[in-house]
Amino acid sequence: MLTLNHLVTSGTFSLDGGTWDVDNNVWVLGDDTECVVIDAPHDADAILAAVAPRRLTAILCTHAHDDHIDAAAALAEATHAPIWLHPADRELWDQTYPDRAPDRDLADGQRMTVAGAELTVLHTPGHSRGAVCFHLPGQGWLFSGDTLFAGGPGATGRSFSDFGAIIDSIRDRLLVIDPDTIVHTGHGPDTTIGAERPHLQEWIARGH
Repeated sequence: MLTLNHLVTSGTFSLDGGTWDVDNNVWVLGDDTECVVIDAPHDADAILAAVAPRRLTAILCTHAHDDHIDAAAALAEATHAPIWLHPADRELWDQTYPDRAPDRDLADGQRMTVAGAELTVLHTPGHSRGAVCFHLPGQGWLFSGDTLFAGGPGATGRSFSDFGAIIDSIRDRLLVIDPDTIVHTGHGPDTTIGAERPHLQEWIARGH
């Protein structure tokens, strides 16, 4: 039976010369014997504790900002699970791990089986060039990383980001799915596609 575990880890996010304190969501998706981790921020030991005693089969990165990947290498070393990242985010990845490449590339439309459930990769650039969301239509779940939050799009005011691109991604890739879909975000509370869909024009008008 597919289960979803959630934990929050705390640390910092650094880019373009600034550093901010952040709390990140970590999602552990699987069953009693195996699982995947969606984003590996800040605290590999805490994530390992949430995984145990299951076999970790993959570390799936929604994007390569350091606050989403800074525990990924340690987690991979401890579990031998491969790190998956969209190649358009390699430039960001290399800022954190100049000597350690991701293990495998994510691609738009790619499908993976996780504990008997099918997960689809959606490339949703904007917050970063290689940002992705993970959609499990059979469960009515979307893992949105920093592309969509309760209240609007992820930030686009820094390097490798683009407001027009994130609006296109949200409008064309996310708001078209079932409105009852629960959106599990990279930071903060869950929302639903139906709750966010009516506000697209407001976000466009405010410009963020």
